[in-house]
Amino acid sequence: MRILLFAFLLLAPAAQAEQVAPRHFAVVSDAVVRLSDLFDHAGPRADTVLGPAPAPGARLVVEAAQLQAIARTNGLAWRSVGAERVVLERPGRALSREEVLVALRTALRSQGLDEEDEVELPGFSPPMVPEQAFVQLAVEGAVLDPAAGRFAATLAIVAEGIPTQRLRLAGRAVRMAPMLVAARRLPAGEAIRPGDVRVIRVPASRLRPGAAQAMETVVGQALRRPAAAEQPLLVSDLARPVAVERGQTVTMLYEIPGMTLTALGRAMDSAPRGGAVPVMNLSSRAVVQAEALGGGRVRVGGAR
Repeated sequence: MRILLFAFLLLAPAAQAEQVAPRHFAVVSDAVVRLSDLFDHAGPRADTVLGPAPAPGARLVVEAAQLQAIARTNGLAWRSVGAERVVLERPGRALSREEVLVALRTALRSQGLDEEDEVELPGFSPPMVPEQAFVQLAVEGAVLDPAAGRFAATLAIVAEGIPTQRLRLAGRAVRMAPMLVAARRLPAGEAIRPGDVRVIRVPASRLRPGAAQAMETVVGQALRRPAAAEQPLLVSDLARPVAVERGQTVTMLYEIPGMTLTALGRAMDSAPRGGAVPVMNLSSRAVVQAEALGGGRVRVGGAR
């Protein structure tokens, strides 16, 4: 338990004051401790400064012997019975990691930090600042080694009511890369829509080879095999959606100048929309090449 050591400003005792009592517990919002923080009814000397306040977020204890000495020095009519103490507490808040990272990223950009890079601060212990104080942060001497991804800097913390603090920072800047994952379970063969996938960012060193990284790469495509939710999507697993299935009965459209004829056929293979597919005319048993249109239709270039 730390003991507050007061620098008494008034050495000569004053005239007899009214009976006072220690406060037992006091919240100190200022940078200094005053007589009124220790005693109720401290009289005309209530604003007398006794010494520095506790650090933000900390407590200090004034024991009976100190209270008696302070009362005597300031002419307060109070006598200790040996068991009194006053606990002084100063409100404070921890400076958030996000506040520090904003200032740090700004300083490291000039050193080559990319906007999407992740900044790691291992072992960061947030300093305390006065609860209601306006806080200014400045990063000094920032140095980034892009090859190793290591950085070092000094954080200066300026706030009313506390001396300027300087905190040494060191950590890693991790290069990040986009990667597409399934937003839900995706079956094979179904055309992928924008809501079916989402972009996450992973360390570039952990990016899976062949992983899809751009939405335009996958939207409108289909998977060759099902994908579980959150599973990375590989470019090699993507294909154009199947418009015609192997063995499917289809309507064959024969287009000749001024006329379109239809016939029933059977697809001899699977094909994406716009892809070529062999189709057997169920009437003539002739096999022709057709263009898969989807919806159970194919287009044949001319009558057979």
